Amino acid sequence: MDPVAHTFVGLALAAAGLRRATPLATAALLTGVNAPDIDVFSGAFGSYAPIAFRRGWTHGLLAISLWPIVIASALLVFDLYVRRRRDPAASSARAGPLLAVAAVAVVTHPALDWLNIYGLRWLMPFDGRWFYGDAVFIIDPWLWLLLGGAALLTYSRSRLARVRWAVFFALASLLIVANTALVPPLSVVAWFVGIAAIVVARWWLRAAPAATLERAARVGIALAFVYVVTMTGSSLAARYEIRAAAVAQGIEAEAVSLAPSPANPFAGDVVIMARDAYYTGRFDWLTSPHLALEAASVARPRGTLFEAAAKARDARQYLTWSRFPAVEIEPMPDGGTLVRFFDMRYRAMNRIVGPTVRLDAAGGLASD
Repeated sequence: MDPVAHTFVGLALAAAGLRRATPLATAALLTGVNAPDIDVFSGAFGSYAPIAFRRGWTHGLLAISLWPIVIASALLVFDLYVRRRRDPAASSARAGPLLAVAAVAVVTHPALDWLNIYGLRWLMPFDGRWFYGDAVFIIDPWLWLLLGGAALLTYSRSRLARVRWAVFFALASLLIVANTALVPPLSVVAWFVGIAAIVVARWWLRAAPAATLERAARVGIALAFVYVVTMTGSSLAARYEIRAAAVAQGIEAEAVSLAPSPANPFAGDVVIMARDAYYTGRFDWLTSPHLALEAASVARPRGTLFEAAAKARDARQYLTWSRFPAVEIEPMPDGGTLVRFFDMRYRAMNRIVGPTVRLDAAGGLASD
């Protein structure tokens, strides 16, 4: 998921009462929900190093078990040598609760990341397999509404805070409205109804005690949980139906992907991997039939040219991440060949951003 959603999880958990667990609990929550994304700095090691390294070591089982210890230890050091030196009367942070809230925060990060088609390597560093939820679009406005709304009720007491929230939701609304080609009209209406509901709730609870605000935040978290569970169940049911529809059309599916549409919980883009080809299409619960496949298929990559190009560094890194790899092969006037890699999940985009490997006339790498 995007950093906004992760941060809203931390804020919502704090607003729901975890901030009272110990001094620096909110800091532990906000650090924990974002800590695994430290792997974004892998971009310094090559053009395709980020996607080869992302959602692996820092998101896997070993990291999940270590992050809370690292975060709690760092905050305890900060508490001892900075915070309480500035304010000797301040209560000291407690190690046990700090470790517990950090653990809760850290676990939410890979759980959310697993939900989309980008995937996650839960078992790293012991096993590099990718796992995919195919349930929620990577930038999900409904999670922004539910989790951000839960946090807003508590963290909008000052005028400056209210201005910040207003700016965020204004920019988010602009993003929704500017993408009406992707976002259906009903979703646009639902978005603004949701914002109106948050504004009304904020006004209604403007003088509410902390306990009431915490209960409201818990309601927001519960609704977000129900939404995620519903989307996961819908995705599983859709993929089962896609497999059955593929078989009815003579396609033996080895794997199926359903990429959720932005702000549309009912539809998504489909990739079906058969033995020799990929089939793409659209699945929509609101149409009949639900699955509409495109007439043309895309051949799965095979042969000596693909195998030679796959040895290039950028290609190796790209294939570490790629779920449904495909290539375009272009002969060159000098007898060489260009091999362009893309992934069928993002076929429209990755034809541009995937690596292009040049082979010489003998079929070897012209450069690496």
